[in-house]
Amino acid sequence: MTMEGRNIQQELQTQFSDVLTRLESKQLFQSDWDIASFAVFFIFIGMVLLLVLLVLIRCCCCCCCDASEKPRRHKVGIDNLAMQP
Repeated sequence: MTMEGRNIQQELQTQFSDVLTRLESKQLFQSDWDIASFAVFFIFIGMVLLLVLLVLIRCCCCCCCDASEKPRRHKVGIDNLAMQP
């Protein structure tokens, strides 16, 4: 392996061991930044899921209701017969 591959492997191993020690100590959030980033991440995931749900509701429920009842178009105004040849 190259030196870069070993460095990446070493970084992954240290991060994995850090996660395991946090799980063992039951302190997943060690700083305020951890809590804030966790909250922002779940708010983002929640908003994406909400938008997907709204799109599904719009596509499944509203399309079948709107297709059966189309508004009729009526001619508006009067014919100007003086413009006829």
